[in-house]
Amino acid sequence: MATDFIVHDKADTVGVVVVEDVKSGKDLTGWIMETDETITLKSLEAVPLGHKIALRDLKSGDTVLKYGHDVGRTVADIAQGRHVHIHNLKTKRW
Repeated sequence: MATDFIVHDKADTVGVVVVEDVKSGKDLTGWIMETDETITLKSLEAVPLGHKIALRDLKSGDTVLKYGHDVGRTVADIAQGRHVHIHNLKTKRW
């Protein structure tokens, strides 16, 4: 089975898309590198190559974990399978 997104750490809340054809409604397969497991989810919108996809429902204000690290906080609710990027994720630095 082809891998559509990767997750480094089991605690991560987002995965990174590694293919170019993620469109809304596509069933995706992800690989959790830490445990060598595969997971599946359905994309709810197009997600570009290299961008993040929500692995679970996130509430506004939640911390987002990528590669086992805090990469910011959500500024809107984000459903599992949605694109996570600058429109709904902000750094905690400023």
